[in-house]
Amino acid sequence: MDIAITGSTGLIGEALGSSLRADGHRVVRVVRREASGADEIRWDPRAGRLDPADLAGLDAVVHLAGEGIAEKRWTDAQKERILHSRTLGTDLVARAVAECDDGPRVLLSGSAIGWYGDRGDESLTEAAPPGDGFLADVCRQWEAAADPARKAGVRVAHLRTGIVLDAGGGVLAKQLPLFKLGLGGRIGSGRQYMSWIAIEDEVGAIRHLLDHDVEGPVNLTAPTPVTNREFTEALGGAVHRPAVLPVPGFGPKLLFGGELVDELLLASQRVLPERLLDSGFTFALPDLDRALRAALDAEG
Repeated sequence: MDIAITGSTGLIGEALGSSLRADGHRVVRVVRREASGADEIRWDPRAGRLDPADLAGLDAVVHLAGEGIAEKRWTDAQKERILHSRTLGTDLVARAVAECDDGPRVLLSGSAIGWYGDRGDESLTEAAPPGDGFLADVCRQWEAAADPARKAGVRVAHLRTGIVLDAGGGVLAKQLPLFKLGLGGRIGSGRQYMSWIAIEDEVGAIRHLLDHDVEGPVNLTAPTPVTNREFTEALGGAVHRPAVLPVPGFGPKLLFGGELVDELLLASQRVLPERLLDSGFTFALPDLDRALRAALDAEG
């Protein structure tokens, strides 16, 4: 297959591209600078620049680009960047795909389990309605921005991704230094659910969706969500250190702001990958302990 990837230098995009190339697929990176060869396409989401002709002959687009959710404090300006980086980019990709006569017939577009908001211990499948809050609103608009491709008859799937476990990046990479020092602990009450997925299964699920006739929202999470307390205990065990120092909610709020902490660290989302499992996908690492060990082993 010939597959274009936006966000190809990010945690998921880089792992996906490496996996596809290793199996002989052609990966075309969609970049913001000048393209440096036949395996790159230039785009400019802010300026609305992506030539549909550049997508000719491709089989699929995996759209993963977007401003980091937790990289900065959520000022009004940062929230606008987070929203626009997703809606403008997705709309641009979807329109280019729709306008290309000999272009991709599959668009896998990034999304997140933030769609569901804070839902306590409710089990959440793709049929669950959107929740409340900034991230839920972002996800609603993010997914809707892919409508031009869907209306043009392109198969569109929304990758509602949970917490991706990779020691080299993302949340786990930020947690490991503290846990290795024995300074890790639950956040807040620890009762909030965390829906996670190993990077190996994240990549495997995206590749599965390239080949299977699934459209609409798809939860990319392991089938075994855990509470924050359970996750903390498992991570402490994986690094052979105690993890008994609780982090009161007010501490992170002072550093990152209350809204970000409430929606990212204290919100409870018990998300289940119903559509992924129904389509025949088999998880390589459905167990948290095994997934953490695999991440640490990959770290070296």
